[in-house]
Amino acid sequence: MATPLPPLRRATLLLVAVLVGVLASTARADLVISRADRRVDLTSHIVRVLASLKVENVGPDPVSQVLLSFPNIQAKNLAAIRAFGTEGKVKGPSTVLPIEIVEPSGAPPELTFFSALLHKPLEKGKILHLDVLTVFTHSLQSFPEEITQAEAQLVVYQDSAHYLSPYPVKVQSLAIRLPGGRVESYTRHPSAKLVDSELKYGQFEDLPPFSYLPIIVHFENNHPFAVAKEIIREIEISHWGNVQITEHYNIAHGGAKLKGEFSRIDYQSRPYVRGVSSFRNLIARLPPRAHSIYYRDEIGNISTSHLWSDSKKTQLEIEPRFPLFGGWQTTFTVGYGLPLQDFVFYSDGKRFLNITFGSPMEEILIEKLIVKVVLPEGSKDIEVSAPFPTKQWQEVKLSHLDIVGRPVVVLEKPDVIPEHNLYFQVYYKFNSISLLREPLMLITGFFLLFAACIVYMRTDMSISKSSPSYLAKLQWDEVQATVQKIQGIFEQCLAVHDKLEASLRDLSRTGDIQSCKAARKAADAQFKELSKELKPLLTSLQASPQSYQIWPKVEELITKEREMQEKLMARHSTVVDSFEKKLRGQDVENRIALQQQKIAALRQEVESLLEYISEI
Repeated sequence: MATPLPPLRRATLLLVAVLVGVLASTARADLVISRADRRVDLTSHIVRVLASLKVENVGPDPVSQVLLSFPNIQAKNLAAIRAFGTEGKVKGPSTVLPIEIVEPSGAPPELTFFSALLHKPLEKGKILHLDVLTVFTHSLQSFPEEITQAEAQLVVYQDSAHYLSPYPVKVQSLAIRLPGGRVESYTRHPSAKLVDSELKYGQFEDLPPFSYLPIIVHFENNHPFAVAKEIIREIEISHWGNVQITEHYNIAHGGAKLKGEFSRIDYQSRPYVRGVSSFRNLIARLPPRAHSIYYRDEIGNISTSHLWSDSKKTQLEIEPRFPLFGGWQTTFTVGYGLPLQDFVFYSDGKRFLNITFGSPMEEILIEKLIVKVVLPEGSKDIEVSAPFPTKQWQEVKLSHLDIVGRPVVVLEKPDVIPEHNLYFQVYYKFNSISLLREPLMLITGFFLLFAACIVYMRTDMSISKSSPSYLAKLQWDEVQATVQKIQGIFEQCLAVHDKLEASLRDLSRTGDIQSCKAARKAADAQFKELSKELKPLLTSLQASPQSYQIWPKVEELITKEREMQEKLMARHSTVVDSFEKKLRGQDVENRIALQQQKIAALRQEVESLLEYISEI
């Protein structure tokens, strides 16, 4: 039995109830939309809507703006809106129209209005072809909200089959492009038609202003729901010929959350069945001459990446250490260098950086993007030109060979989408003579170093071999040599421990009990041999007056390691005995659970003591 869809949102119902009556007063009678065709793209988790409008002025006065209306429940998720217009009966080359948010008189609180400002007023009887692109985030609701590893991801999209406009619409249609896969359900209407992966409504004729027909579509969408909680993008300019980009990512899967356990075996054997809702790679399109590219996380370099480049682009495919299911997240860093001459230019006495604002990752939603532009030390008269509003401030970064630090321009913007990946500019003044500052500092430093070496070589700083300080140094050197040998023996003991662990893994895989017993017998012999080697070293160390600081830690290390030996041998014997009795795997785990915890704790203590002794 199919799961019922969630009810339409309360705001939608309010719109249906009040729009026709209350909003009629806000409609402009001088404009009529003779045709409205909308295309909604639902192939990814970022919803794009392109409305192609044919607007006609039927009033007596010229009109300088066209109003665009959206329900608040949609407007709060509106990440970008752009309008392109051209006047004439036949649609020609379009120009970008400025967009601003407005509040018409008598407008109800249920709607948000934008105004597309025309470059010249639309005269009576004239026709304007207007294309409006809107991009929405968080508009696809996972339903169900939790799924298992083997289930596909289903989402719900809600909209209106009628174009919500403050003007009457003569003819209109709606086409919804789906990502393929199955469609669970959609709002039925006499004009609705589902063909392949496209759902169409209309055409509708002679609709009044603010006509609204709620629809809901429930469909499968396994496209990567890549949501970056935060990206910090640092762009560092060096006038020695390089622009270094460093991007720190915190990415999550924003789709339906994973319910139940994750099976790595099932995923690797059938990833497109037992992990269809997950994603395991991301594509970054870098500039064509990007170089010195790296990809790492907190653990270190990640080798699961692929790079393709040609004269037009450099494509980097990165694969995190684990696949991302709904609710999972990961952090990593991507860095690369760019040629200075491709992105920094000179004009009107100023240099300026011209580079894209957003992330090079495809189809990623960035909830918070911070762009830091690190300018060379000595830069001044800094100005920023961005294609959209951003929060801006300045910082100072101290790096190698800096004196006062480098000025940093910081830009911050929420809800960044691929449409925001536009060029922005940072203008600044920089004196080329400042480039000589660091080389002169290096030359001076090397000169002082060589001078100090000459003075040192000509000074007799020898210490008498009969002095107490010299004798104490010899004793300490002996202590250090002894401690190093002791460390080597304990590291061999840990290696024997690892062999015991390996024999248990082989036992669970092959069931060869005799080989496992032989491994334990060999380990016991090795422990005895290492104990014999350790005994004279401990006697020598204890007798040295210089070992008063390190001897207590060595004693503690001996105690912990011997206790761990006993626990390991006991656990090994327990597991072998359980296999001989043919006990179930869960029973074996229960018998050795406490021993396993104690061994892990002792192993950590032994390794910490070895590290502490090494530092001393």
